[in-house]
Amino acid sequence: MTHTLNIQTATVNTHSGDWQIPAYLAQPISAGPFPVVVVIQEIFGVNAHIRDVTERIAKEGYIAIAPHIYHRQVPYFEVGYSDADVVLGRQYKNGTQADELLSDIQAAIDYARTLANAKPTGVGCIGFCFGGHVTYLAATLKDVIAAADFYGAGVTTLQPGREQPTVTLTPQITGTLYGFFGSEDPLIPNQQVDEIEAALQQHAIPHQIFRYAGATHGFFCDRRASYHPEAAADAWERVKTLFSEKL
Repeated sequence: MTHTLNIQTATVNTHSGDWQIPAYLAQPISAGPFPVVVVIQEIFGVNAHIRDVTERIAKEGYIAIAPHIYHRQVPYFEVGYSDADVVLGRQYKNGTQADELLSDIQAAIDYARTLANAKPTGVGCIGFCFGGHVTYLAATLKDVIAAADFYGAGVTTLQPGREQPTVTLTPQITGTLYGFFGSEDPLIPNQQVDEIEAALQQHAIPHQIFRYAGATHGFFCDRRASYHPEAAADAWERVKTLFSEKL
């Protein structure tokens, strides 16, 4: 069933240790209660696309919150998709640390749960590009019971600020993880997708891995040349199913 809930949006401040981390918040206007979903940006920041996704999720009946995960390095980072933007976004990606990312995501969860219309139960997480990788990382948080990783590169080869790649944390995943990958993605060889799936199977993590023929990196973003409408539409329906069944 398609929801058409009226929503309201705002930029709010969460508290992560000594840091104040801003986040884009979208929530239904009605009383709820509604489950919480954390939205994790691409390397391009909490830009128009990420705000749009956050609003789409809220319209489905969730409190959606997108923390600015680069804020410790640069306030309110937001760029487009030019080659120069990619270089800049990757620069800040390389400056992130897993401990800080987890702290900032937990801060977003904690803030959202203070809202009067929030369910106090387990939360969802969805992320794209670098945010997909961070979503895999966030799936180890005890509060995250449903995670959707969209083409998160580097899960099998690195972890921000740590020596062991993020895939080694797979046994710590506390809920269900869905992964969405394009078969033509040059940043995530199909072999790496196989390695992710094997790790999830080995550790008996509830999961589904979706592979889209002809799709490449960024296929969900309708503002990028790599947008693949059919893959994006199918993935969106599967995300809605994941969240409606688990949250």
